[in-house]
Amino acid sequence: MAGVLHFMLLFSLHCGSVTSAKPADDTTTVRSTVDAAFLTTESHFPAGKTNDTEVPSTGFTSSYSKSTAKPLKSTKSTKDVTEAAERPASRKDTKEEEEEEGPLELERRSSRSVKVAKKPNTILKKSKLITKKPKVVKKVKPHVKHRVSQSAATETVPRMYGECPPLGLESLKVRDTQLRASSYKRRGLGAHRGRLNIQSGIEDGDIYDGGWCAQHRDKTQWLEVDARRLTRFTGVILQGRSSIWSWNVVHSYKVQFSNDSLLWKPCLNGSEEAVFEGNQDLDTPVLALFNTSTVARYIRINPQTWYENGTQGDVCLRAEVLGCTLPDPNNIYAWQTEPTESTDKLDFRHHNYKEMRKLMKSVNEACPDITRIYSIGKSHSGLKLYVMEISDNPGKHELGEPEFRYVAGMHGNEVLGREILLNLMQYMCQEYKRGDQRIVHLVKETRIHLLPSMNPDGYEMAFKKGSELAGWAWGRYSYEGIDMNHNFADLNSEMWNAIELETDKSKLINHYFPIPEMYTSEQAFVASETRAVINWMQNIPFVLSANLHGGELVVTYPYDMTRDWAPREHTPTADESFFRWLATVYASTNQVMSNPDRRPCHNKDFRRYNNIINGADWHTVPGSMNDFSYLHTNCFAVTVELSCDKFPHVSELPMEWQNNRESLLVFMEQVHRGLKGVVRDKDTAAGIPDAVIKVDDIDHHIRSVSDGDYWRLLNPGEYRVTASAEGYFPSSRTCQVMYDHFPTICDFRLTKMPQQRLKDILAKGGKLPKDLQLRLRQLRLRKLRVTTKAINQRRAAAAAKRAKRM
Repeated sequence: MAGVLHFMLLFSLHCGSVTSAKPADDTTTVRSTVDAAFLTTESHFPAGKTNDTEVPSTGFTSSYSKSTAKPLKSTKSTKDVTEAAERPASRKDTKEEEEEEGPLELERRSSRSVKVAKKPNTILKKSKLITKKPKVVKKVKPHVKHRVSQSAATETVPRMYGECPPLGLESLKVRDTQLRASSYKRRGLGAHRGRLNIQSGIEDGDIYDGGWCAQHRDKTQWLEVDARRLTRFTGVILQGRSSIWSWNVVHSYKVQFSNDSLLWKPCLNGSEEAVFEGNQDLDTPVLALFNTSTVARYIRINPQTWYENGTQGDVCLRAEVLGCTLPDPNNIYAWQTEPTESTDKLDFRHHNYKEMRKLMKSVNEACPDITRIYSIGKSHSGLKLYVMEISDNPGKHELGEPEFRYVAGMHGNEVLGREILLNLMQYMCQEYKRGDQRIVHLVKETRIHLLPSMNPDGYEMAFKKGSELAGWAWGRYSYEGIDMNHNFADLNSEMWNAIELETDKSKLINHYFPIPEMYTSEQAFVASETRAVINWMQNIPFVLSANLHGGELVVTYPYDMTRDWAPREHTPTADESFFRWLATVYASTNQVMSNPDRRPCHNKDFRRYNNIINGADWHTVPGSMNDFSYLHTNCFAVTVELSCDKFPHVSELPMEWQNNRESLLVFMEQVHRGLKGVVRDKDTAAGIPDAVIKVDDIDHHIRSVSDGDYWRLLNPGEYRVTASAEGYFPSSRTCQVMYDHFPTICDFRLTKMPQQRLKDILAKGGKLPKDLQLRLRQLRLRKLRVTTKAINQRRAAAAAKRAKRM
């Protein structure tokens, strides 16, 4: 009996320790788990022998995943900015969020409420999206994101694909030297091109083709990835070849593993070699998760069947490999380990619409004196376009203080810009409170506007599929199928047509072009989001802007459209030298762009151009935001392509922020380069709005804003500047722009024309000088706003009818 009581006491103590004890340090738990796994690998898979015992994915990955991606660590340490986001929402806040969620066609799911079933012991099939609405869990883990699992049929929602991140074929973290193949058709179709989402050149046969293609068409061909250290492989993502001329896809394939690249062990499904389903089209990524993960150094993808059309059916593919690298026992010093995260304590994860709004609110609550959140309009599906303003006097334009904007998410699947701007909000709030003088100066001297998601509808589509599975174009367009990068009014053609038709060059205008009348009608194919941004441009006198995109590593500057609709041709503006300076400032301070040893992303090597290029010299883009800003407003705008990978994995976000942090700050500081001043009435000292500021030898003017202040971005030098306004005599002066990090003050005081002079003009049958260009511009803008309001009212009425039916 005593023995039984003793056993029961020990059992209860053991159970209590299991259920209630919690390690004080997660690192210890991770290290012990990894060490155990490593020992298992050593004993079961020595060099020269096959691994007969695979490491199971259950009971291993939950601890290990924390040591690979590590986003949770950064998130937990975020204090002022993220604490407010973790507080329970009040009933009022919840109600407001429900009202702003938008219609059912873009129903957002919580990426934290994931229920996972055990993996079935069957051959993995093509991924399927589950449309059933999940249960929402209030307290969330910020490092988890949407993924599609092969066992999706047994899950409540699509879960994260495996527990391991991509090795980095798409993000170029995996180098060309780590890729080998059994054979290749030619250099442009070598193993180094077998990367997920890599894009080909226009012509087949060049060195930048769209995938790996084997020289022979048989079942012995393979693409090999060397992880360079022991890695727990969990899955493969496959894609067809990128080409507008050829159709090459792999329908099925096998996978093998090796520890020494000599002896290979097949991936098994029970006792048989597993055969995985591949692609049916060129672009859709197809995920296959292994039934049991395998620890090895090398992995091979071995195609079994592929599209065959006589002699045209080559063995071609693009791929990504999922795997968690194990600690290297040879790296005994910390400096030997590559950095995987930023030192900044920010919320590094992908935020859907609801999470983005909560994060912005938390930043506003942490720094209420320097931030303000406002909406500039709604998307087609009713999601608000939120902007974060950062200024020492939020909500008000201050005399002489320039307005700056960053816009991200124009293409919904190019998500890095969205996350970087959310990081920037947090960072500036934290550093301002810490007293960082650089940030304090920026906040006090600049009014900054951050629009993290111009296309929230497209983002929600891409977010539901997740990185690697969204493909190259899924979520790029608006809900209506509009590419907003081509959706602004084409003012370039208006300008060039006027130049060809006008014989008197002195009558030509070179700024403040009015919107074409056809563009302002209700029937015009203009996205709701584009209309909202145009209205935003009219309300705020922006001076400098950058439009953040993804898919390349380059900074482009206007013009974005060629003059004669050529596919590509260098088409400079009158401010070519300053635009080149702006582009160089960002590119030269970006840690990846400025790396001379980096690999080209897709089909063009921008290192030859110092990572900057005239937009039209890359490819023509009619109706771009940059050209519209330059020709219709005072704003100078460039496009920044932030990364080769449009939708980086969450584990890549800390380093992407580190790569771009300095560039984001130094680019904002360029808004203070050049001239600034106030144009006033000489008698009353009142500011004169819409005064034209002309710089000799630069055929592009700007205008003063409502209080008479203006900003003219210029490189260092001496300039002859003239200010003129309706009813006033023009005034000229010479102004010197220095190399300092602050603008040169260049004020003007204009004298009104005498009344007698005006009477004499009228008596002779003349007309008072009127700015017809400005008046036409105002009329067209008024019409655009009226049609936008009518469209929104119709959509609201239609949504109300749908709600009543439901």
